[in-house]
This record gives sequence, structure tokens and C-alpha cells, in this order.
Amino acid sequence: MRTLVCKLMLSFLVLSAILICSCTTSAPEAEATVEQAEQQMEAPAVIEEKPEEQPAEKPMAMEEKAKEKPAETTKPVVEAPADPNIVASICDYIITRDEFEKKLRAAIIPNRYNTFEEAKPVVANDVLIDMLTEKAIMIESRKLGLLESSRVNSAVRQFREPKLANIMLQKYVEERLNITESDIDEKLKADPNMARERAKMMVQNEQGRKIVAQYYDEIYKKRNVQKFSENFPKALEIHNRLLNKPVKARKLKFIHKYQITEEMTQEERNLLLATYDGGKIMLKDWLEALCRFAPPNRPKMETPKDIEMLLDRALRLPLYVTEATSLGFDTDEKLIKQTRNYEDRFLFGEVRRLKTENVNEPTIEQIVTYFNNNKEEFGVSKSMKIDLIWCQDLETAQKAKADIDRGQDFESAKQEHALNKKAKAFTTRPYNEGLFWDELWAAEPNDVLGPLKGYDGRDIKWRMVKILEKKPGEIKEYTEQMNDRIKQRITSLRREEILAEYGKELLKKYPYQIYEDRIKDIDPWDIP
Repeated sequence: MRTLVCKLMLSFLVLSAILICSCTTSAPEAEATVEQAEQQMEAPAVIEEKPEEQPAEKPMAMEEKAKEKPAETTKPVVEAPADPNIVASICDYIITRDEFEKKLRAAIIPNRYNTFEEAKPVVANDVLIDMLTEKAIMIESRKLGLLESSRVNSAVRQFREPKLANIMLQKYVEERLNITESDIDEKLKADPNMARERAKMMVQNEQGRKIVAQYYDEIYKKRNVQKFSENFPKALEIHNRLLNKPVKARKLKFIHKYQITEEMTQEERNLLLATYDGGKIMLKDWLEALCRFAPPNRPKMETPKDIEMLLDRALRLPLYVTEATSLGFDTDEKLIKQTRNYEDRFLFGEVRRLKTENVNEPTIEQIVTYFNNNKEEFGVSKSMKIDLIWCQDLETAQKAKADIDRGQDFESAKQEHALNKKAKAFTTRPYNEGLFWDELWAAEPNDVLGPLKGYDGRDIKWRMVKILEKKPGEIKEYTEQMNDRIKQRITSLRREEILAEYGKELLKKYPYQIYEDRIKDIDPWDIP
């Protein structure tokens, strides 16, 4: 446990250095000088790296109303990979059993933001086709060179570079920390009520900050940083023009990132502010650093000195990255994998955006026609008020049922068997219950059902359900106030259709394999 705490504190102080150089802020102050922003960055929140998460969007084919498999789903028989955890492959991408089970489990969870469609059974093979479609889009986007676009390249750099610097700094600090018992005792003298472990962490933090500061000074000198102060007044003039006289009128007064490309000449973007062995900082880099501040908290730029102070901040990360690369930390396998995964996710989103950004808006006639054919989508949905006993497992749910069948009232059974004994009755709707809705709706008020499976957040658990109230849905007549919602629905369906067709084309273009014998025993509903 002590080793874990020390590791977390080490990450804390190293990430302080990274955050200082990356110019991210969160304090909601109206204005701040560069010095004030530096002070705010002295104690950033601890950030722990988490496993890579999947995009929030549902895979494109999962949203189709009528599921169709690609035309070419029959492939020649090939030898399956030796690794039994691989369930599918396409080009140099593989899909593991773990990834597939995670996606399959996510697919059966209702989308509470999609109030239009009824839940449909999830077919494992269809989910795997969706995953292969995503991979095909990633392959195609790389082939088309989207990774080299400025938008994608900038996003990937902002993801990768702080991680690369963090790897180097954490190793450097770990090798130089030297905490003695006397250091801890000295800290405890100042506050005898402090826990010893807390004192140790404070000593570690103080030492770590000094080590990082000294290392940065060494890198700064080693890389021969040269500032071009004669260009600071011109940089200030351009900054003030972008801030106070934008080409596009706007309500909020702050510089937008698009102005760097749209409202500056190439010469202005390339205005040199500093050089170092291995790179340079131009005005466009400086402005990107400024744009990483939340607008209410951006430092004022009133003098050339303010330009220089932010430049000092903007120099830190590229200097760390240059040093880390020279020492070979850019070959770290975990970093390479994380970066590629991020590239894939970003490219997938970018392709979706590019493929659907010019979708035609529906006409009024099309809006009215769609409404008349789908009135139930825009009315008030059915609802039920229910009370639940969420149970640890099936055995517990069966015990709760037996007690209720013997005459125990529902609330008493909840207090004895429920995971959450304070849970209150609530209203639920079809899009909350997904595939479980029909069974609940078939019951009547005061009926007790169970044991039944249900969705507890993102998990599937056993439960006992008591029906308290039922309210039928209500069909509404068309009004002009519905236009925006109907238009949004039609546009969404058109986008889904475009993306689905694009995915089918790519699966014909790129050969793939599904090793069905490795997925036939997977059941996402299987819970204890």
C-alpha cells in the first residue's frame, strides 16, 4: 500500500510539470495574468491513466433499423491464429475475445438517449460485423492520409506528447528521490499531529518538484533556447487584432482556434518567437498554447513581457518531448499502443463527420410525411412506476421471492435482501428497460415479478419488481414546434444510412475473418 501511495504521489508531481507546460486550466476566474495561471497550476488534481475507453458513439451498424450483413460474408476457410483469444481479424487489425465481450455487453444496454426506437435482440455476429466495420473505416482513413491532416495531427500530438514527457520525467524522478527518516521527522516537528505517511508524501512531493525544476533548467541550457524578443511586439499586435477585431462577429470575446488558420497570413503564423536544438516555437504554436486555457481564465496580454511569460510556458512541453525522444522513450510499447488506439478512435470520428457533414436537410413536406408515418415517436411514451429489490445474485433474488410468496411485504423484503436498501420507487419507460419492457408492461399494478434480470446502470443484475402504476402512451398531433425534433430524427437516419452503406463497401474491399467457433459460447446475459 505504501508503495502504491508513493507511486501516486510521484505521478502527482510529475503531472504537475506536464500540466504546467501544457497550459490547461480549470479555475473559473474571469481573468488571470500568466503569473496567476502559473500559481494555479502549482497543485493540479491527481490524474491517473485509465484503460482506453471506447468512443461514446454507438457503432454505426448498431443503429440500423433493419440489420443487413455485408454481401460478402462467406470467406475461404483459413487457419485460425494460434492465440485463442483472437475472434476476428481484418488486415493487420485483430479483435480479441475480451474486446468483443465488452462491446457485446455494451450493445445490450439500452440507449437512454434514443427514445425513438424499440429495443431489438442483439445478435453476437452482427456486433462483430460492426466492430470489423469500424476497423475497416480506420484502415481506409489511414490509407487516404487523414492521419496527416492538420486537425487529426494536432489532436494526436496533444494526446501523445504529455504522455511521452511523463514517461521520461517519472523515471528521472524515481531514480533521484532520496527520502530519509530524518527528513520525515523534520516535517513532523512542524506538525506533530500529522500522520507519518502524510509527512513522507509531502517530503517526496517537495523533493520531486525540485528535481523536475532542476532537470528542466538542464534541458533548457542543453537545447540552447534562443528567444526572438524583437518579434514580441508584433505578436502582441496580432493577438490584439484577433481578440478585438475578428473577421467573424462573435458574442464572447476570446480568440478561437479557427482564427489561427482563417484570419492570419502564413507569414504571421510563422512569426518566430523561439528556437531550440531540435525545434522552434512560432506564433501559431504560441496561440495554440493560449487556446488551451479555458477562455474565462486566459491570461491578459498587455505588454511584450506577457508574450514572453506565456512563451516560457509553451516551451516546456516541446523541450521535454525533444529530450524524451533523444533518449528513446518514444519507443515505449505502451505509449505506441495508446497512441495508435487514440488515432483510430479519432480517425473513426473524423470519417463519420466528413461523410455526413453535407447531409441534405429535409423539406417541410418530408418532415410532415415522416411525422404522419411515425407519430408514436413524437408522442408521450408509456410509463410505469415500479419499486425494485436489486439482488447480489440469483440465489438472493430467489430467497426474496420466497419470503414475499410467504406473505412478507415488499419493503421488508427489500430491507433484508436488497443491495441498496434506501432505493425509492421510480418511473421507468421503454427506453430505460430495453428488452425487459414487454414483460414488465404485461403485468398489472400490485403484481410482484421476479426474479428478473434488469439494467442497473451499465450492469445487468437480478431483481424483484413491484408494479405500482401504469400509464399508457399518448399520440400528439403535428405542430410546427415539432419541426426541429423531427428534422433531427430524419437527418440522423440519413447519416446512419450513409455510414452503413460506406461500411458495407469497405468490408467488400478489405478481407476479414470471423472465427465463429471462438464466439459461439459467449452469452452477454450470463450472470451469477
